[in-house]
Amino acid sequence: MPVTDPIADMLTRIRNAVMVRHDSVLVPVSNLKLEITRVLTEEGFIGSHDVVNNSGPKSMIRIHLRYGNGYDSYIRGLKRVSKPGLRKYATSVSVPRNLNGLGISVVSTSQGLMTGYDARRRGIGGEILCYVW
Repeated sequence: MPVTDPIADMLTRIRNAVMVRHDSVLVPVSNLKLEITRVLTEEGFIGSHDVVNNSGPKSMIRIHLRYGNGYDSYIRGLKRVSKPGLRKYATSVSVPRNLNGLGISVVSTSQGLMTGYDARRRGIGGEILCYVW
């Protein structure tokens, strides 16, 4: 059965892997998912990521998760905001702050994927993909 919302599938895989304390998780590759993992790596929520070629025709992204003292994950929560059935857009001044700056919002803009903070600083809006805290 095909996945109708690949970004929600990716976030769910990460959420499930964090809940059972896995070191890494595999996600089917796409350019948008690679950009989301790039933003999460730059913001320090995940350790690193790389593209792995499986024996089949599909490549996968291996996301290495980060854990701190006491084996607590750097990712406390993930929430999909804009969905295929209901897109959520924001102007540059209305890009939301997640948990008063403790988390990030990932925004798809005309200049690429970036955090909500970067979008506000550059004065551009876009589609709010997800929140991470």
